[in-house]
Formats: sequence, C-alpha cells, structure tokens
Amino acid sequence: MVRRRVAAGVGIALVIVVVLVVSGCLKSQATQGLETYNRDVSRIAMESEQQVSKPFFSELSDANSKSALDVENQLDQLHIQAQTEASDAKGLSVPGSMSGAQRDLLLTLDFRAEGVAKVASLVRTALGGQAKQASTLIAGDMELFLASDVIYSQRVAPLVQQTLSENGIHGQSTTPSRFLPNLGWLEPTIVYARLTGQPASSAQSGAVAPGTHGSALLGVSVGTNTLQPEPTLNHISGGGNPTITAMVENAGSNPEADVKVNVTISAGGKQYKATHTINSTQPGSKTNVEIPVSGVPTGVASKIEVYVEPVPGETNTENNKASFIAIFGE
Repeated sequence: MVRRRVAAGVGIALVIVVVLVVSGCLKSQATQGLETYNRDVSRIAMESEQQVSKPFFSELSDANSKSALDVENQLDQLHIQAQTEASDAKGLSVPGSMSGAQRDLLLTLDFRAEGVAKVASLVRTALGGQAKQASTLIAGDMELFLASDVIYSQRVAPLVQQTLSENGIHGQSTTPSRFLPNLGWLEPTIVYARLTGQPASSAQSGAVAPGTHGSALLGVSVGTNTLQPEPTLNHISGGGNPTITAMVENAGSNPEADVKVNVTISAGGKQYKATHTINSTQPGSKTNVEIPVSGVPTGVASKIEVYVEPVPGETNTENNKASFIAIFGE
C-alpha cells in the first residue's frame, strides 16, 4: 500500500509538471506570436512610407521636368509595390486578439494602393495640357492617403499596443506610418503648382464677377443617417443602392450656375461614381442634392467621398469636400 501511494504521488507530481511545462510553452508561443505580428506590422508600415510614399511624392514634385509617360510608368511601378505590401499584409500570421488591428491595417494599405492607382491614371492628363482639371481630381484622390494615415495612427498602432499590453508585453514599439507628407496636396491650386512648376495663381483663369465666390458642403446623409467624418465608422442600412444627400450652400456673395457635386464610393477594390449638377444657387441659399449610387457591395468597409467642384473665382476649396468610412448593410 505504501509503495502504491508513493507511486500515485509520483504520478500526480509528474502530471503537474507536464501541465506546467505545456502551459509555459503555450504562453511562450502566444507571446512570440504577438511580438512577431507587431514586428511584421512595423516592417510593412515602414516599407509603405519609405518604398512608396517618398518616391511617389518625389516623382510628382519633379513631374514638370520629365515626360508624362515616364512619370506615369514610375507611378505604375509604385502602385505594384503598394499592392505587394497589401498582399504581404494579407498573408501575415495573425493572432486572434489582433484581428481588429489586422482589419484596419488591410484597409489602410488598400486605400494607399488605390490612391496611387488613381493619381497615376490622371498624371498624363495633368501634364498634357489639362493641368487645372486634373489637379482638382488629384487633390480629391489625396483624401485616400489622409484617410489611411488616420486609420493607421488612430486604430492600427493603438490596437496593436493595447493587445501587447493586455498580454503583459511591454517595451515593444509599433512603427508609425504617414503616407501624405503634408496637407497642401489636398488643395487643387497647390497640386497644380507642384505638378506644373507654375504659380498657384495661374490655376485661376477667366473673368469673374467682383466679390466672393464659392460653395460649402455643410453635411452628408444617407436616408435618416447623418454621416460622421473619419475616423468614425458609419453603419448604413438599406442595401447597396444608396442615395447620398449632400447639403450645399452658396457661401459667396454672387449667384452661381452649374454647381457640380460628385460622389465616389470606393469598396472592394472598385469605385462607384455618380454626379449631380445644380443649375443655379443664390448667395446664402442651401440646396439638398440627392445623388443615387448603384451596385455598392454590402458588408465591407467603404470610403464615401463627396466633392463640390469649385466655381469660377473660388479660391478656398477646403470646405468643398468631405469623406466618410461606412459599411452598407441590408
């Protein structure tokens, strides 16, 4: 009986040792997985800034000294690099507790790849005699880069750090990543000047009436949902054929004609566009413009961009545009 009790005690002790060893190994593996994910995110974030953003904006700033074809080809190569980084991120080994950070990381990189592609498609037009029109579109596309920076700085990096801390991992930094070098790229006249090497004032042409001119985008809604700007995620019901309602004000001292309002929804790697032209507006008047958009995929993160094109004589377009992140549901 004594021998049996001793044997039983030894057996129990061995089981406890095995459990402790296995538990320690699992915890070590979990910690290693979290640290590895943080390093991978930091690496991709750094590559996005160093290998895409910096050469991208350098190419645009020197565009006036090169042929349009050469610039376009260089930007196309940078688009391929941006897509490679997005694919690299999709292939990461993601710990379950990092799923939120991973989702936002993919959205960040998709926005950057999409923005590079959109700008690349407009460069030849911008350098081929239609710089004014193309600069307005390019400035609008730069919003994608701004959105990616907000998502990374406000969601990806904080979520990674929060998860590391919750698992007792400290002293591990997450590399910051900023794609848009400065807010000047959001202003059409500054984009014009940087692309062409000409003064920004030359982007304004044509005789206009004395006084102030301009429109202001006061708000955007879908049905009863008033959209909140980035980085808020808006949940919109009603399916994939939404009607975007934009409230536009004549913010100048002159009547305006043919005020064009554009809507672009980017989702699932595609763009869904629609537009509406207001025949005329009076100073101080507000107009609700309803713009239907068809075929938007549901259940995926989408970027909604609303842009009121500048009227002749308008010098400040900062309040002409707004962007939102949303998910459309049934």
